[in-house]
Amino acid sequence: MIYGDDYSPEPELNEVDVLFFEVGDILYGTDALQVLRIDRSHPDDLSLPELGALKRGNRAIVFDTPEGEGHLKVDAIRGVRPVPIMDLRRLPQVAGAAPYAVGVFLDQERPVMLIDLVETLNAQGRH
Repeated sequence: MIYGDDYSPEPELNEVDVLFFEVGDILYGTDALQVLRIDRSHPDDLSLPELGALKRGNRAIVFDTPEGEGHLKVDAIRGVRPVPIMDLRRLPQVAGAAPYAVGVFLDQERPVMLIDLVETLNAQGRH
């Protein structure tokens, strides 16, 4: 996960690799350590309407879950980039965000929602 309540960065670990991806016209990010690979999507892969409407959905982010691999359909992969941990902001509980929305990163002027991939499955009732 990008960060948690008990996270305290070690001095040499001041960045996290974030995988940036698009669903529709919206840019999202996730901790690249959660990602096993990028694949072509399949009809039974997870799509999360709350992230936005897919334009094509021809790619899938493949990630590890306790039950095996999870696959999230996305429109495009924009790459992986190291982001300073100090630039990541956790969403407060009072924001009422979905459990998979763990934080936000301000990429110049554009806010990027950071999501937890495993929690996207829980949001769909898949375990």
